[in-house]
Amino acid sequence: MKKLQRVHKLKQKNNKSFETLIEIMEILRGPGVCPWDQEQTIESLKPYLIEETYEVLEAMSEEDHKLKDELGDLLLQIVFQSQIKKEINSFDVYDVIEAINEKLIRRHPHIFGNVKVKDSEEVLVNWDRIKKEEKSHKNRKSALDGIPKNLPSILKAYKIQHKAAKVGFDWENLEGALEKMDEEIEELKVEHKNQDKEKFENELGDVMFSLINVARLAKIDPDEALRKTIKKFTKRFRYIEDNTDIEKADLEAMEKLWEEAKSEIG
Repeated sequence: MKKLQRVHKLKQKNNKSFETLIEIMEILRGPGVCPWDQEQTIESLKPYLIEETYEVLEAMSEEDHKLKDELGDLLLQIVFQSQIKKEINSFDVYDVIEAINEKLIRRHPHIFGNVKVKDSEEVLVNWDRIKKEEKSHKNRKSALDGIPKNLPSILKAYKIQHKAAKVGFDWENLEGALEKMDEEIEELKVEHKNQDKEKFENELGDVMFSLINVARLAKIDPDEALRKTIKKFTKRFRYIEDNTDIEKADLEAMEKLWEEAKSEIG
């Protein structure tokens, strides 16, 4: 009960920086002010939201000031879309905040109610149970329902596998997933020999799906693992560029510099 009282007190506080942001957005969307801001719609803002989200992901591995700036840009997208909806009397940013406040309280009965839990696993079980009881989730028929259609493929595959695993459709251990991955790679090699591009594409997809399954069972984020490899490749390739005329260098010379890069910069 004390925690709920604390939440109610927090609701009464007035954050002037946030109020200023909302007012700036209202001004920018006003008649005769900024033509670009006025032209935007929910649909036109989609690519900006995606871009800002990925910039936040990148900044999460950098200095705090960079993350602060990128989180601000992401927050602007929420305020921007809320303002557009406010103009047609649908909802405003305070409705957005109130909805997430209510959701967090509702889905944490072990904090704001009388439910007892022993570990984080039980917290997740309660979370999923409460989620299923909510109005927005009641029409879902499949265990795979609710996964956003436009998720990047790696994340979508991970989510699908995770949801299937929650109802018991999963490997018993990591070894089983590794064996399946090896099997898929062998099938890929067969289709390479057969020169059947369509079947090769199908088998390549199976290999990638099995790799993500291996990552999930090993409790590794496959997207983050790939990001790290891309970053590593980029650093090593730039080392090659910095130490030779890449337009004139042959493959042997570049491979030698690649090995140097592995020793010099990792």
